[in-house]
Amino acid sequence: MSTPKNLPELLYAAPSDRTAIILPEAGIRLSYAQLRDQVMTMADALASLGIGPGDRVATVLPNGLAAIVSFLAASIAGTAAPLNPGYRHDEFSFYLEDTSAKILLCPPDGAPEARSAAEGKVPVHSIDMDASGFVRILDAPKGRKSPSPSPDDVALVLHTSGSTGRPKRVPIRHRNIAASARNIVDHYALTGDDVALCAMPLFHVHGLVASTISTLLAGGAIVVPSKFNPLSFWRTVRDCRVTWYSAVPTIHSLLLARAGDERPAGAEGLRFIRSCSAALPPEMMAKMEQVFGAPVLEAYGMTEASHQMCSNPRPPAARKPGSVGPGTGVKVGIMDDLGNLLAQGERGEVVIQGPNVVDGYENNPEANAKSFTNGWFRTGDQGVLDAEGYLTLTGRIKELINRGGEKIAPREIDELLLKHPAVAEAVAFGVPHKTWGEEVAAAVVLREPQSEAAILGYCKEHLADFKCPKQVFIVKTIPRTATGKIQRGAVAKELAAGAKG
Repeated sequence: MSTPKNLPELLYAAPSDRTAIILPEAGIRLSYAQLRDQVMTMADALASLGIGPGDRVATVLPNGLAAIVSFLAASIAGTAAPLNPGYRHDEFSFYLEDTSAKILLCPPDGAPEARSAAEGKVPVHSIDMDASGFVRILDAPKGRKSPSPSPDDVALVLHTSGSTGRPKRVPIRHRNIAASARNIVDHYALTGDDVALCAMPLFHVHGLVASTISTLLAGGAIVVPSKFNPLSFWRTVRDCRVTWYSAVPTIHSLLLARAGDERPAGAEGLRFIRSCSAALPPEMMAKMEQVFGAPVLEAYGMTEASHQMCSNPRPPAARKPGSVGPGTGVKVGIMDDLGNLLAQGERGEVVIQGPNVVDGYENNPEANAKSFTNGWFRTGDQGVLDAEGYLTLTGRIKELINRGGEKIAPREIDELLLKHPAVAEAVAFGVPHKTWGEEVAAAVVLREPQSEAAILGYCKEHLADFKCPKQVFIVKTIPRTATGKIQRGAVAKELAAGAKG
């Protein structure tokens, strides 16, 4: 199977009559021919609305066929700029302005805050699906044909989800996405017989590239529920004969809680389960494999790499709990602050090279100068490579706690706290301290009653004193991004005022 040069070529990866998309709630199945027809019809409609190469098409859509068709059509006619439907008015205002969106696509009913933010600035068009499963822009003009995009055209623009500073625009070209999808297909040996369940939002690269684009490249089928529902998840897996799914640990945890110790009906058809976008505790991985009966493969991705960089391999190759595996068609190195590549076993910043990696941030020379060194992209993550090239991440460099010169990786403390039987979720962070500069604190969500003193005592048993949290906040929820990443900075900011300094 050859690697496509642009996204339209993905739509020709399978025979026309093969199923491409399954909408379980609506009972609708779309063939590759039907999907191609819808995408090209919408791309022409966008061209007729004045969209050309480089023009940004913002979308605010729930998961479903409309999100997939509009993404592909926008990437062909111009550039797709999908936005989180959960944003508020001010956030929509920022992203619509920052992307220079030329039009906004929304459902006919809904997205009031996005519509309000766009009023008088960005034309809004409604996008709808009829009972037969045909998605179209309502009242769209006709008359223009969209030209085929080149590999160098920007297919997708997203923002980094950094916890500090202004979000950076990431322009992802057709060739970047094609390379990333090729790596994913090859690594997991995806074929036309595979059926993927899309559990992740379609406004980020995890859901778009891992679950959707890679499946289309393999010629398989994508099951797209309107939202993740732990109550109906396994019924959908069983009824649609799903062979794999990819999700964040938050979703895996909800599925485990629902299943108990019983293997859910339908899980027997899974070839593997993929976990990405946040750290997977080794204990959760072991429990998933025990209950679901399928190998769990932790992966490592980020927007600037058009998603996947590393992943644990399929059996019989070794999958290592706590590791995100070796590079998958991507060169991975460890670099020091001066730009020197470090030896195996040495800890430093994770750097990557590969055709899936973007050329740079958009209109941000300062960020590009900091993020690219000697042809390597600096991920901002700290990690170490073992003798077999498996990468273990130890935390975000900006999140390292500096206690009197001792650099502490908060993830190490997170993982210890998660081993405590009473702790359901945990996040460690640094708080200002008059003597040490920073001191360690942590927030936990409990699954059963437990005192702060007992949790602190547990930490003292297992951690060096300088790493031990000096205060544990018991909270009801821990803030996370839409893709399930813990917002460590937001937790620290919210709780630091109450910390003992």
